[in-house]
Amino acid sequence: MAAANNNTPTQLDKEQIFGMAEKEMEYRVELFNKLTHTCFNKCVEKRYKETELNMGENSCIDRCVSKYWQVTNLIGQLLGSNRPPM
Repeated sequence: MAAANNNTPTQLDKEQIFGMAEKEMEYRVELFNKLTHTCFNKCVEKRYKETELNMGENSCIDRCVSKYWQVTNLIGQLLGSNRPPM
């Protein structure tokens, strides 16, 4: 809530904004870590044969990341709209 007279955020407002930003950052880091773990385990050989990803692994990771983001966005939209899942 902004101060009534001058629209300057109060200390409480600043703390709430900082807290929300901190939670958002934690969420994004967790999401990134889950995405990395899931796609790596799905797409990369358990026994490394080469120092770089091969074409198949690259393609798999691209598809995996794309699908992961699509599903994450869909879930966010459904939760944000309070609609039941399709």
